[in-house]
Amino acid sequence: MNIAAATLDKRTIAWLGCLLLLIGGWISYQGLGRFEDPEFVIREAVIVTPYPGALPTEVADEVTDVIEGAAQQLQEVKEITSVSGMGLSRVSVEIDLPFARTRDQLEQVWDKLRRKVQDAQRRLPPGAGPSVVNDDFGDVYALFFAVTGDGWSLEQIRDYVEVLERELVLVPGVAKVATLGTPRDAIYIEITAARAAQLGITRAQIDEALHRQNVIAAAGDVTAGAQRIRIVPKAQVDSVAAIGNIVLGAGGGDRVIFLKDVARITRGVVEPPQALMGYDGQPAIGLGVSNVAGGNVVEMGDAVRARLAELESQRPVGMALNAVSYQSDSVRAAVDGFVANLIAAVVIVVGVLVLFMGLRSAFVVGAVLVLTVAGTLIAMYLDGIAMQRISLGALIIALGMLVDNAIVVTDGILVRLQRGEDRRAAAIAVVQATQWPLLGGTAVGILAFSAIGLSPTDMGEYAGSLFWVILYSMLLSWLLAVTITPLLCVSFLKVKPAAGAHSPRHPVLERYRALLRTLLRHRLGTGLALLALLAAGVAGLGHVPAGFMPESARPQFVVDMYLPQGTDIEATAAELGAIEQRVRAKPGVTHATSFVGQGGLRFMLTYAPEEPNSAYGQLLVDVDDFRRIDPLVAELQAELTAAHPDAAVKVWKFMLGRGGGKKIEAAFRGPDPAVLRRLADQAKAVMAADPGAVAVQDDWREKVAVLRPDVDPVAAQRAGVDAGEISAALNRAFSGEQVGVYREGDTLVPLIARAPQAEREEAAALDNVQVYSPTAGRYLPVGQLVDGTDLAWVDAIVRRVDRFPTIKAQADPLPGALSAPVLERLKPQIEAIALPPGYALEWHGEYKASREANAGLAVSAPYGFAAMVLAVVVMFNALRQPLVIWLTVPLAIIGVAVGLLLFQVPFEFMAILGFLSLIGMLVKNAIVLVDEADAERKSGSPGLAPVLDAAASRARPVVLGALTTILGVAPLLLDPFFKSMAVTIMFGLAFATLLTLIVVPLLYAVLFRMRDDAPA
Repeated sequence: MNIAAATLDKRTIAWLGCLLLLIGGWISYQGLGRFEDPEFVIREAVIVTPYPGALPTEVADEVTDVIEGAAQQLQEVKEITSVSGMGLSRVSVEIDLPFARTRDQLEQVWDKLRRKVQDAQRRLPPGAGPSVVNDDFGDVYALFFAVTGDGWSLEQIRDYVEVLERELVLVPGVAKVATLGTPRDAIYIEITAARAAQLGITRAQIDEALHRQNVIAAAGDVTAGAQRIRIVPKAQVDSVAAIGNIVLGAGGGDRVIFLKDVARITRGVVEPPQALMGYDGQPAIGLGVSNVAGGNVVEMGDAVRARLAELESQRPVGMALNAVSYQSDSVRAAVDGFVANLIAAVVIVVGVLVLFMGLRSAFVVGAVLVLTVAGTLIAMYLDGIAMQRISLGALIIALGMLVDNAIVVTDGILVRLQRGEDRRAAAIAVVQATQWPLLGGTAVGILAFSAIGLSPTDMGEYAGSLFWVILYSMLLSWLLAVTITPLLCVSFLKVKPAAGAHSPRHPVLERYRALLRTLLRHRLGTGLALLALLAAGVAGLGHVPAGFMPESARPQFVVDMYLPQGTDIEATAAELGAIEQRVRAKPGVTHATSFVGQGGLRFMLTYAPEEPNSAYGQLLVDVDDFRRIDPLVAELQAELTAAHPDAAVKVWKFMLGRGGGKKIEAAFRGPDPAVLRRLADQAKAVMAADPGAVAVQDDWREKVAVLRPDVDPVAAQRAGVDAGEISAALNRAFSGEQVGVYREGDTLVPLIARAPQAEREEAAALDNVQVYSPTAGRYLPVGQLVDGTDLAWVDAIVRRVDRFPTIKAQADPLPGALSAPVLERLKPQIEAIALPPGYALEWHGEYKASREANAGLAVSAPYGFAAMVLAVVVMFNALRQPLVIWLTVPLAIIGVAVGLLLFQVPFEFMAILGFLSLIGMLVKNAIVLVDEADAERKSGSPGLAPVLDAAASRARPVVLGALTTILGVAPLLLDPFFKSMAVTIMFGLAFATLLTLIVVPLLYAVLFRMRDDAPA
C-alpha cells in the first residue's frame, strides 16, 4: 500500500496528527530540562585516609599502596591516581564508562568500592585511618554565591550562611547546599608548662578533667507517685569563661587549683584554615546550591531567587549575597540564544525556499519543517534529552537536512503538476518513486553521525545527544515527507500547467546541461583537473593546525597562582591579594573572586577544582564583555609573571567540553622519586627554553623543609618515654591537640590544648617542650631526650598513576595560542632525554585527551561507515552505483581546507565530527542523482541523455538542499563550540555540492561506458 495514498484517504486523521504534534511539541518544549552544557556523569571518587605524623613517602608506602590495591580489585576501574602528602593520602578512582553508564549503575560500583576499602582498614598501620570515600566529587553547584559582610566577622557571616543553608535546601529542585571557606570555632587552652609543674599538675590531670566536662551520661530516674521522672544533672560548663573554673586538684591547705590557674583560655577558629575565599577584596564564605539530577536548572534558580527574596528581611544590614555564578541565568541566556539561532535558521531556510521554489512550495516545506521540529522535541522529552548546547546545536545542524526529503517530494509533485497531471495521482506517483531512495539517503545521513553516538569515551557521552537528536529529527523528516508533504501539496499547491508536454527548463539549467555535456566530452581533462583540486585541498589541510576543544565565550577568566610548596596559607592569601589588586584595576573587570588553599566549588561541569594545597591561589575574574578577555589574558600573563617572580602564574580562559588542567604534560614513570625529579627537571628546562611555553612546573612541586629531632633511645628509656610520646608532646605544643568538646546548641566546639604563643613562635623552642617522665615523676625538656634536630628536605607530594610513581612536567601555550604547535616543538627534544631502564615517558594533557576522544571516533566510525556502504549497496543492489557515490566523498576535503584556513579555525574534535557528518550529506545528495540516472537509463534514453537529464532534473533539489543546510548552519558560526563544525559543513558542502554535480555524472558516464551520440 502506498503511504501517500493512505494519508490522502484519511485526511482527518492526518490533520489531527499534525495538530497533536504541534501541541505535544509545545508541551515538551515547556517541560524539557535546560542546561548550559550536557549533563554527564563524573565517574570519579576520592578516598581520603589520614596518617598523622607520617612523611609523604611513608604515607605512599604504608597507606596509599594499601588503598590502591583494594580499589584495583574492582574490574570496573579505569585509572587510579593518588596524591600522598604530609599525613594524608588521597586516592582517586575513575570508573570505566561501559561499566557505569547511568548514575544507578555507578552507585552500585561505589558500594562495591566502599566494601573493598572497608576490608582494607585492618591492613593499615596503627594510627592511620579511617578512610572516607567521597563519591560526591562530581556534584555541580549551579548557583554559587560569595557571602560578604561589611563590618561583620567571618564567624558572624557563617551564622547567617547556616540560616540560608537550612532554608534553601528545602526549595523544590535543590539537591544539596554546600559551603566553602567556613571558619570552624575552637577553644584554645594554652597551658603554661612551668606553672603547671610548679603546682604539681600533670598534663594527664588536665586532659582527664577536660574530657569529663560536658559528657552526657545517664543519671537514672526516680518514681514520684504515678510519675517516673528522669534525672538530668545540669552541665557544669555552660560558657567559655566557665571552662576556666574547672577544678584540677587541691593545692596546699584549702587551696583549690582551677584550670585558669595554669592555662589561658581563648575562643578563636581552627588554625591554620583549610581554605579562604574572598570577593572583591573582602573576606567571604562560599555558598553553593546544586540541582537535582535531570532537573530544570532554570526553574530551580528562579525558585531559589524567590525564596531569597522572601528571606530578605532576615539578612543583616551590611551582608550581601554576591553571585559568583548563577547558572540558571546563563542557561536561560544560552538557551534563548540557541532558540534565537534556531528561529533564525528556520527563517533563513524558509526564505531560501521562497526565493527558489515560490511562496506556496516554501509554505509546504516550511510547515513540514515546523512539524519535524515539534516531533523532535517530543522525542527529546521522552528520551530525557535536555535543551543544552549540544542538542540545540544538533537541531540547527539538522534543519537544512530536514527539508531535503520534503524538497524532493514537493519538487517532484510540482514538476508533474506543471505537466498537467492530476494532483492526487501526481502525489502518489512521486512518493511511490522516491520513498525508498529517500529512506536510504536519510539512513546514510543518520549513520554519518553515528561515530559520536556510539563513541565509547567521555566525549561520546558529552556530545552523544547530537546523534540522537539527528536520528529522531531525520527519521521524522522522512516520515512526514512521505505522508504530510503530499497532503499539503495536494491541498495548497496551485500550478498552471505548461503548454507543452514537458515544462521548459530554466535557462540556468540549460546552461548547466550544456556545460556538463562539454565536460563529459573531455573526460580526461576534467578528471585531471578534479584530481589537481583534490591534491591542493589535501595540501591545504596539512597547513590547518590541530586542536582539541574550543574556548568558551563565558565572561569570566581565571588566574592560577602557585607559590613554593609549603608556603603558609596566610602568605599565599597575601600574595594573591596583591595580584587581585592589579587585576581589578584593569578596564572591563567587574568582580574578582579569590580562592586560597584549594579551588572553588564545582560551579559548572567543565570546571575542575584544584586539590587542597596551602601554596595555591586562584582568581575567578568577571568582565563586562567576553571580547575583552583575550587581550586581558595576554596582558596579565606577561605582567603578573614579571611582577611576581616567586609565583608560577597561569592566566587562562574556560574551555568548552570535557577537559581542563594543564595542556602540555610529559609524564615520567618509574620507581625512584629522585630519578623522576631529575627527568622532570630536564623536561622543564626544555619547556622553559621555548618562548611559546608559560607556567612551567611539575606536579610534585618543590621539596619542603622538615625538622627531624633525633631521639636518644637511651635517654628516652631512662625517662620512661618513647618516640610516640615525644611526637605527641611536640604536636600538642606547636599545633595543638583536641582534648574534649564544648557543647553549644547544636555545635560541638573542640577544646584544643597547646603551648602559649611565646613557647611556639620559633623552631628553637622545640628543645624546651616539656614531656612528662613517669620515671622522674616530673616534666623533662625534649632537649634532654634528643641528640639534636636536623633540617631535611623531603618530597611534599608523591603522585602515582596506577600504583606507579609518576611525575608530570607541565606547561601551557601563550594565551590565545594553540598547544599543538608548541607540543610539536617540545616533543622531539623531550623524547630525546635518555631514560634509565624501568622508566617510561607518556604524553598527557590535551594530547592524551584528544587522542582518547579521537580514538573513540576511530572505534565507532568504521561501524557507521560500513553500515553506510552496505545501505547504499543494498539500495541499488549493485556495485557500480555505490562506487560512483563514494568516489565523490574525497571532494569534501577541498572546501573544508579552504574554510578552515580562511577562518583560521583549527581542525579540532568538533571539526572532525563535522567532516564525518559532511560525508553523509554528500552521499545523500549523490544518491538522489544516481537514482535518477538509473531511472533515466532504464527508460531507454540514448547516449549521455540519461545522465544529462538526471543531473538537470535533480540539480535544483540537490543545490537547494545544500543551500538550506549551509545557510541554516550559518548562525552556528557565532557559537565558539560549533564554529569549527559549522565552517567544515558550510565550506565542505558548498564546494563538494558544486563539484558533485560534475563528478557524479562524469563517474557514472565512465563506469557505465556512456558515449555522446549527439553531434558536437
